[in-house]
Amino acid sequence: MSNSLAIAAVTATLRNLITPGILNELGSGTVTAKPPDKAREPGDNGNQINIFLYQVLPNGSLRNMDLPNRVKPGETGQAPLALNLYYLITAYGKDNDDILAHRLLGKTMQLLHDFSILNPADIKTALAESDLHNQLERVRMTLQPMSTEEVSKLWGTFQTQYRISASYEASVVLIDSNRAVKTPLPVLTRGSGDEGVLAQADTTPPFPALEAVQAPNQQPSVRLGEVLTLNGHHLDSDGSQVVVLLMHPRFTAPKTFTLQQQYSDTEIKVQIPNQPEDFPPGFYTAAVRLLRDGKEQTTNALPFCLAPMIQQIRLSDRILTLTCNPQIWREQPLALLLGDREIFLLTTSSETERPEKTDTLIFNVGNIPNGEYFVRLRVDGTDSLLIDRSVKPPVFDLTQKVTLP
Repeated sequence: MSNSLAIAAVTATLRNLITPGILNELGSGTVTAKPPDKAREPGDNGNQINIFLYQVLPNGSLRNMDLPNRVKPGETGQAPLALNLYYLITAYGKDNDDILAHRLLGKTMQLLHDFSILNPADIKTALAESDLHNQLERVRMTLQPMSTEEVSKLWGTFQTQYRISASYEASVVLIDSNRAVKTPLPVLTRGSGDEGVLAQADTTPPFPALEAVQAPNQQPSVRLGEVLTLNGHHLDSDGSQVVVLLMHPRFTAPKTFTLQQQYSDTEIKVQIPNQPEDFPPGFYTAAVRLLRDGKEQTTNALPFCLAPMIQQIRLSDRILTLTCNPQIWREQPLALLLGDREIFLLTTSSETERPEKTDTLIFNVGNIPNGEYFVRLRVDGTDSLLIDRSVKPPVFDLTQKVTLP
């Protein structure tokens, strides 16, 4: 593989290859690497071959392969950047003589046909710092046919007069990544006592994992004091207890609950503590930590919602005051859903700013038409429960209702 100088090394090698050939053919001439609109500057009247790199594309066959001597089995590393380079070779004759230009182009194409595979020694001579001469894959020059439409578009881009040209592909150029390869140590034993790979008759993974989190009565959310059910597999612990981890985005560390008997191999029940100051409403994740085969293991984490609960509704002079549980933290976005309307917070607890934590919320409903409305409180995207699912069929909770006279 090569470093970032590989592209320049190919161009320099082509220049060194073509220059002696046109000197032997016509006795004079230069090889340049400029855009077509800049190749023939005013006053340049000599024999000239211009090599212009007009396109660089990924090499589809090698871009995703691990090459030998770079990444061995069991190792991980960034694959090299595999590129195809496309050159436009244009000839200019002395005093703009087209016959000389054709002789120059013919000689150049003959050289690229005879030396279609670039010699590593020539690459090293042209630009040794590139290390392109050390790559396993050789750089091959291939003539690329171009349709009249492609030629027209290409020269139209440069906004200069068309000159007879030939297009070549240089493939493949490998630029090595600077990222280090990760080489883990060999495995000496597999499992305790080197018992080997664990095999089982079903498709259930052998490690503990959670599959679902359920609120009571098929509710979309759980509330403080209610029981949350965690379903999964291999949830039984070698010890006498398991630990449930509850994490909220605003916690610095998860809340832990140690259970003694409220679990089985496939189900764990945990009661959310009725601690309004410690458990804000919103989105949580639940995971289980237990002991299996003498090792501490932690399951995957699954999300659930802790819903706010409206405990009291008071209306006075079109000011609606709610008392809720648990307490709302200052940074949490909240809104009152009155029927199909969303109303934002007015003030809290006669203070001009929201306190760090509060259970009293005040809303101005002065512009709401008279009528009866069901009330919901939305905190951090989680709504209070309006539907009572403990009865069948479910019914609206009439305590969550207000009448605006």
